Amino acid sequence: MPEVTIRYFAAARAAAGESTATAQAASVKELVSTVSEGKPELARVLGICTFLLDGERVELDARLNDGALVDALPPFAGG
Repeated sequence: MPEVTIRYFAAARAAAGESTATAQAASVKELVSTVSEGKPELARVLGICTFLLDGERVELDARLNDGALVDALPPFAGG
């Protein structure tokens, strides 16, 4: 199973209590499930995030390779 890093931004970082985490996951969906296990607030925030895989926007079914970097970007407000 690939080992990947997820970086949290804004509300996701606050909910996670850290800026990055490493986990084993084969897809973005599996990564979200793994890192949010037992953390309902993080699960809620990740449920509304956009995800970037190595800088490119992807859907939850995107497959992950070893060493991948996933960014979790919650909606941002502002002008």
